[in-house]
Amino acid sequence: MEPSKLQAAYSRAFGRDASNAQVLKLPGGAGNRIYWRVTLDGHTAVVMELPPEPGKSEEASKDKAPTELPFLNVHRYLSTLGVRVPRIYLDAAPDGFLVMEDLTDRTLEAALKGGEARQIYGAAIDQLARLRARAEKNPDPACLAYTRAFDFDLYQWEFEHFIEWGLLGRGARPSEAELTELRRVFTGISEQLAAAPRGFTHRDYQSRNIMVVPSGEQVVIDFQDALQGPRQYDLVALLRDSYVELERPLVDDMLARWLSAFAREGGPALDATAFVAFFDLLTVQRKLKDAGRFVFIDQVKKNPSFLVHIPSSLRYVKAALARRPELAGIHEILARHVPELR
Repeated sequence: MEPSKLQAAYSRAFGRDASNAQVLKLPGGAGNRIYWRVTLDGHTAVVMELPPEPGKSEEASKDKAPTELPFLNVHRYLSTLGVRVPRIYLDAAPDGFLVMEDLTDRTLEAALKGGEARQIYGAAIDQLARLRARAEKNPDPACLAYTRAFDFDLYQWEFEHFIEWGLLGRGARPSEAELTELRRVFTGISEQLAAAPRGFTHRDYQSRNIMVVPSGEQVVIDFQDALQGPRQYDLVALLRDSYVELERPLVDDMLARWLSAFAREGGPALDATAFVAFFDLLTVQRKLKDAGRFVFIDQVKKNPSFLVHIPSSLRYVKAALARRPELAGIHEILARHVPELR
């Protein structure tokens, strides 16, 4: 957007002449939205510039583009659950933008550099448990997250995405027999994952999608691709984050904390051993997908900035495979072709 249009957007939101406002383009992530910070007399707001097809999911989805902007739809639902989300000052989606609260640049990832990891992650875990428990008690069919799900087909698509980009796209040349065996086991994993109980899932609840404002409050962003998924999914995103690696003892402590908080919020008591085993199985699927996705973003979207996070993603896969001995066969195949898994 031109600076004058951004200044006009600020003016519409706050009823003030913003012709002298400063405009700064903010660093982008893997998505197609563009963010601008507009500053006038020390007060700031962020303008989210929407892509040409704002209703289209940037992740794999079988669903048609919704009539309502997914960000606004899911934002409304999360607000009813008491989840801290960005304040919206102006909804101008028909004109291609929203004006929102400026949450500063301090992500959870950045906050870790000057804070205590256990305390910061504890707050994120508590909010996630509260979100999930309240969502399970208060489902809303009007929320887009209840119209789409991590089903067998989606898990399989993501496994194929890894094969296409994380394996073949990086120059690996497995034999047809090896690919057949990988796909056979991946199919079995997809069946197990798809059979788990589903509920509201953020889909990318990780250190760059949680903002820590000056008060210390954590604000959840980037939730427009929410869908139905297993309880462990957002925990894998957070605790097996490609951008911040955590030691396993802290991961186990946070999983135990989530189980306790989830029950305290009214969710059912869950078997910890089975819960953690499923967490590890889901880690294999999610982090293989992430590794493939980062290659895709480089080769198709021409954005190489995520390549540096492939090793951490694959270290998680290696550790999770070691905890699931029944997957030793595919671990051996993958290790022949993926250096990080050896």
